[in-house]
Amino acid sequence: MASPGSIRPYLRLAWKLAALVVLLVAASYAGKWIMGELTPQLTPSTEPALHRLIMTAIAIYVLLIALPFVPGVEIGLAMMVMFGPKIAPLVYGATVLALVIAFLFGRLIPQRAIIEIFETLRLRRAGRLLRAIEPLDPDQRLQHLVQNAPGRIVPFLLRNRLVALVLALNIPGNSLVGGGGGICLAAGFSRLFVFPKFALAVAIAVLPIPLMVLVSGS
Repeated sequence: MASPGSIRPYLRLAWKLAALVVLLVAASYAGKWIMGELTPQLTPSTEPALHRLIMTAIAIYVLLIALPFVPGVEIGLAMMVMFGPKIAPLVYGATVLALVIAFLFGRLIPQRAIIEIFETLRLRRAGRLLRAIEPLDPDQRLQHLVQNAPGRIVPFLLRNRLVALVLALNIPGNSLVGGGGGICLAAGFSRLFVFPKFALAVAIAVLPIPLMVLVSGS
């Protein structure tokens, strides 16, 4: 029979996962609600209320995009479809802000906490890798990962990680690996990205659709 001490790490992990699931579900419902409320009824009587609703939608949009595995891009697309080019810069700026927030949050996650989660789940290889790179500076960490990565593709992606980031944010189906928020969260946690270059890469990665809306006028 398992002792209380041996199951305590699993209980802590279960509580954390349950809290995360609740947060993700609540965020998803908030996104569905705001999409249902967004209607382009611009009249003198409804315009102030609609402006408040748009700002609420932007705030929820930033939260959803920043969270991993939560579809939030639909809100930005819906607003650009409904309101056209005039809202595209706002959606663009909100998207960049959300991904930067995810990156910075990833920087704040203690690597020791992730190591403990891996070890609790018996993911020993991943835990050993994180333990090996934890004390290293970014350059040493990159060198260690490149030297120990399997095959040729992973080292190539690590050396060209900014290009890989731009591509990952634009690949259809990236929600399977966490979506934009999850990708940027992992980028921050990795400590392999310098913030100014990361921010520039994100600004380039999310530009195509808002720019297309601005140029086309629809």
